[in-house]
Amino acid sequence: MMRTKQVIAVRTDLGMSRGKMAVQVAHAACCAVEEARKRCPDLLKMWEEEGSKKVVVEVKSEEELIKIYEEAKSSGLVCCLVKDAGLTEIPPGTATAVAIGPDLSEKIDKITGGLKLLR
Repeated sequence: MMRTKQVIAVRTDLGMSRGKMAVQVAHAACCAVEEARKRCPDLLKMWEEEGSKKVVVEVKSEEELIKIYEEAKSSGLVCCLVKDAGLTEIPPGTATAVAIGPDLSEKIDKITGGLKLLR
């Protein structure tokens, strides 16, 4: 039974290409793992041993993305907000994705449980 996961929320309102979106999700995931390595190595190890489950969900606005990030942060969860450098498709500083965890699934679900999976 999987007890841990990482959830990455990505904005769908920016019109990013699939490749650009994939890069933003990957950037957020890697950033949060590096943070977890520093802050909670035992939890990171558990997540890795369980198969490193990742779930990608969609949000429809910057406001929704920031709200999720702030909730995760205030809950003490490892989280990482990605702001794009602006070299390709979107303006510099645009918030594109947030990774939450790895952490216990039930803790992350309190924040992201109502979001739709990215299709």
